[in-house]
Amino acid sequence: MLKRDIPFFAKQLNKMFPDAKTELYYNNEFQLLIAILMSAQATDKQVNIINRNFFEFLKIPKDWIDLWVEEITEFINSVSFFNNKSKNIYKTCNILVEKYQSQIPKTIEQLTELPWVWIKTAKVFLAVIEDAPYIWVDTHVHRVLNRLWLVNTKSPLETDKKISKNFTKENHWQLHNTLVLFWRYHCMARKPKCKTCEFSKMCKYYKKEFKKNLLK
Repeated sequence: MLKRDIPFFAKQLNKMFPDAKTELYYNNEFQLLIAILMSAQATDKQVNIINRNFFEFLKIPKDWIDLWVEEITEFINSVSFFNNKSKNIYKTCNILVEKYQSQIPKTIEQLTELPWVWIKTAKVFLAVIEDAPYIWVDTHVHRVLNRLWLVNTKSPLETDKKISKNFTKENHWQLHNTLVLFWRYHCMARKPKCKTCEFSKMCKYYKKEFKKNLLK
């Protein structure tokens, strides 16, 4: 990774997606945490369809505790792993009420003590709420950063370790949100929009495809 490339990368993404923000629907910090939990192995669109109605009357942890697991399951049964998610959401709400007086903790260590909250989940939450210098490295982010030679890694976990040393609050302004929108709408796994991409000169995927086209 070339540190000098990171500010350019972040700046260009900000131009492409000004005022970028998460596409998950929520009205408060608690609802955002629940939406992130529900979005694991599911799309934001699927989760939002449920939560635009769900969140109208489920606004604080106690609201969910009053529902019980079976009712939560019934509400979210259109998302993947809904049985596990409903059980762990219920457990999380109990912990938030009993240990944190219904407030959401603001450190990775505290967040990852909650059921179904992994490091990636905690990073997304803190990146959105606190503008913390974290990026959720999933397979999509891993793909994009390797395509652009910002990292040269073999797994999302390895990518996460690499970027945590180089992406800081000073050079990543809004990078979590802009990067998600970039892979979702521009640098897709299949048929990325290379012809209109600001990063084609530094992209090994583009160079590979360009060579293929020359040989045709």
